[in-house]
Amino acid sequence: MSSSPEIELLHRGAIEVKGRMPGSSNVTLLAELSLGEATGLAIYKPGRGERPLWDFPPGLYKREVAAYRLSEALGWGLVPPTVLRADGPYGAGSLQLFVDADFEQHYFTLLERPEHRASLQRICALDLIANNADRKSGHCLVDGDGRIWAIDNGLMFHVEPKLRTVCWDFAGEPVPADVLATLRCLLEAGLPGPLVELLEPDERKALTARSQALVRRGKFPVDRSGMRYPWPLV
Repeated sequence: MSSSPEIELLHRGAIEVKGRMPGSSNVTLLAELSLGEATGLAIYKPGRGERPLWDFPPGLYKREVAAYRLSEALGWGLVPPTVLRADGPYGAGSLQLFVDADFEQHYFTLLERPEHRASLQRICALDLIANNADRKSGHCLVDGDGRIWAIDNGLMFHVEPKLRTVCWDFAGEPVPADVLATLRCLLEAGLPGPLVELLEPDERKALTARSQALVRRGKFPVDRSGMRYPWPLV
C-alpha cells in the first residue's frame, strides 16, 4: 500500500490510550500517537476487546484493515487510513486515523446535500461488494473539508449474504459509470496482495463474485424484503 506521513505515524507512532469511545459494542479506544515531532489521534480496536459473534470469527480488526485496503485498491479513499498493529497496549488490533468530523451529520443528513451524492454512492457500492452487515447512518462522517468517510467496517466480507445498510436510496438507479469502470479494472487486475492476505479463499471468491454481479447488473439493487437495514439506524 502507498505510504504517507499519516500511515507512517499509524505504523510506527507510540500509542497512548486516552479513553474509551462511547456507544461501542466492542472495545474502541481513542489513542494519541507520537513519532518524533509528529502527533495525531487514532481509533484503536484491540482484538481482545471484541465480543464473540456466532457468525463472524474473531479478528474483526483485520476486516477494518481489509476495508481500507479495498477502498484504496479501488481508488475511492472512503475509509480513513487503517493499519494493523501487533504491539498495541492491549495487544494486536487495528489503528485508524481519527476523523475530526461534524458529529451532528450522518448519512441521512448528508444525503440531503447534492455535493455528497457521488461519495455516498461509492459507499453504497463498497458495502454491496464487501457485504457490509452493519452500515449505520452514523458510520458516514464528513470532515471540515467536506470529505465523506466510512468508518466501523469490521462486519464485512462474510461469504453468506449479510448485507445490512442504510444506503438504499439509490435502489434501482444506474451505478455511476466511473464506479463500474473502477470495478472492472479491479476484476481484470485481480485483488491486490495486501487485501488477499487478510481474507480467506472463500471470502476472496465471494468478494469477486459480488463485484462481478454489480458490474453485470449495472444498477443498485432493490431490497424488496425491506429488512436489510441495521439496528439502530443511526
